[in-house]
Amino acid sequence: MAEMTLAKEDTAVGVPAGKAPRKIRAAFRRKQAISRWIIVLIVLGFFLLPLVGLLDFSTRKFNGTRTWSTWGTLFHASELRAAAPDLVDGFWITLLLCLVTVVLTVLLLVPTMTWIRLRVPEAQKLVEFVCLLPLTIPAIVLVVGLAPVYRVIGKVLSTGSIWLCFAYVILALPYAYRAIDSGLSAIDVRTLSEAARSLGCSWGKVMWKIVLPNIKAGVIGASFLTVALVLGEFTVASLLLKNNFAVALGALGNSAGADPKLTAVLSLVSLVLGFVLMFGFSFIGNRGNRRSRGKNGSGGVLATGVRGDLRPVPTPSSAQAL
Repeated sequence: MAEMTLAKEDTAVGVPAGKAPRKIRAAFRRKQAISRWIIVLIVLGFFLLPLVGLLDFSTRKFNGTRTWSTWGTLFHASELRAAAPDLVDGFWITLLLCLVTVVLTVLLLVPTMTWIRLRVPEAQKLVEFVCLLPLTIPAIVLVVGLAPVYRVIGKVLSTGSIWLCFAYVILALPYAYRAIDSGLSAIDVRTLSEAARSLGCSWGKVMWKIVLPNIKAGVIGASFLTVALVLGEFTVASLLLKNNFAVALGALGNSAGADPKLTAVLSLVSLVLGFVLMFGFSFIGNRGNRRSRGKNGSGGVLATGVRGDLRPVPTPSSAQAL
């Protein structure tokens, strides 16, 4: 009714009736664009203002002048180790934990979820429930249950912080499961595996050369979420008396003789480094998706590594068309 009224008014002033709805839609789009930009600026301000505050605090002296001497400590390993002896070790342990946790999570979930889809599809709901269960359990409760396990690990293996990877795999299960499940849902796992098996592939080759390349985006997404979790994890490592970057950074901030500016610098660097790593993972995933779509322009799924050739496996819709 409002559009008809506006159309009549525009016709009365000499504007054709057909152009009135077009003008209304254009004005509505402009308002939407302005609203989107306002929301984006608010969100950017919410995230950037604390980072700007950290940068300002780390470079400002009491008299108002600027100095970058604290930032220079990052580029001198001896000075950094003297100022924060546990921080360098915690940083390298965290990077190693990221790598080991990602590998263990992918090796656990991809074969398990693929096998369940092929052999026991009725168990998918149960596996989903088990994988999402860590979201409902507080970290302190997990630590109470994991403490006896890590006591045994300390006696059998060692008390090193690298064994936190087992706890981190449990914590990463809900996020990694969702990412890999979306990748597996986008392909016909049964058709691909049966085609590969009929051409003589072993199950190891099916996983490595057929399933993984086709769910690369899901695996990268799971890796991205796992790395983000490990980089910022503090509670489990602290309560289990282990060392990682977050624990070392917290200990540095709580120590009486520590330089607060150095703590601010390291906090800012850790946040920016985490963002760069996550952005890099997402960029790699999007690039891989574009490349796979460019190679697979015929609408079928490429089965790679089977007898050394590339063969488009037709989807059910294309098979019916044939």
